[in-house]
Amino acid sequence: MTKKILIVRTSSLGDLVHMLPAISDIGRHVPGASIDWIVEENFAEVPSWHPAVNEVIPVAHRRWRKSWWSAQTRVERAALRRNLGARRYDIVLDMQALMKSVWLVRQTHGERHGLDRRSAREPLASFFYDVRHTVEFWQPAIIRQRKLASLAFGYEYEGEPDFGLGRFTEHAQVQPYAVIMPSASRDDKLWPAENWHIVFDHLNQQGLGLRLLAGNEREAERARELVKGRENVEVMSRMSLEAVAEVLASARIMVGLDSGLTHLSAGLGRPTIGIYKASTPVRTPLQGPSYTASLGERGAEPSAQTVLSAVEQALAFDAGRAPLLTGLDGPDISAEH
Repeated sequence: MTKKILIVRTSSLGDLVHMLPAISDIGRHVPGASIDWIVEENFAEVPSWHPAVNEVIPVAHRRWRKSWWSAQTRVERAALRRNLGARRYDIVLDMQALMKSVWLVRQTHGERHGLDRRSAREPLASFFYDVRHTVEFWQPAIIRQRKLASLAFGYEYEGEPDFGLGRFTEHAQVQPYAVIMPSASRDDKLWPAENWHIVFDHLNQQGLGLRLLAGNEREAERARELVKGRENVEVMSRMSLEAVAEVLASARIMVGLDSGLTHLSAGLGRPTIGIYKASTPVRTPLQGPSYTASLGERGAEPSAQTVLSAVEQALAFDAGRAPLLTGLDGPDISAEH
């Protein structure tokens, strides 16, 4: 018998990546699960990657809030309300526990589950659920999501997290390049250029080219300045999330600031180094099936030497894991976790 489930988790990219193992758990433990997922339109690709997701329902809250009462926004909000109102779910699970997610939950039909007031980031949200669950707050986000899903559907989760990203990883072949994410939405997250140069030198010495990600022209300009005068580098223009995932899936290693793309790299099973400076890795550490290192802390950035040490460990860990393509028969550089 089909069990119709609606997941409410709209953003952001890193949070959506952290959700994927919980979706795998639901698909594995709930017989007949048919999972729909409400998500911000800019991130609609991410749920679609998971084989257990039946339908992705986009919402444009980020865009709408800029002109909430405009004619176009009212039309789009009404269309979403009709869409949700026409559906019936066995369980509606709010994995976000914010008032903006509750606004969506209240438009649905089904038994509404979410966090209790002690567990929710915005305690008021808990009053709008039919069933409330306790999940300890200060633990990694992936564990929190897996725990909440297991409580809502009555199973015990176990094993390492499965991100359900096989569409990228099953046929990916490791290439001799490192992906770098040197930009962030806030300047207080940035790592000094001289530190990046030390890391770039080391990666170049290992025979790796550099591919720098940039989400806009400002970030692209910063990236170009960081690699000025270097060879075998590419500053990648803004791409779809799917295109970025394909680049990450074939990278030898990824080094990046704490960002959604860095968490995606870890979920894709690539050796990944995360640099934390304005945020803490306590609740959002990198996690994945390969080597990961979450370095630094709010107000205490990691040194270049600390990052270099992690890079060396990551490259050694991944040695022998998958064939490295060099244009000829490359050496075997992969390793079992």
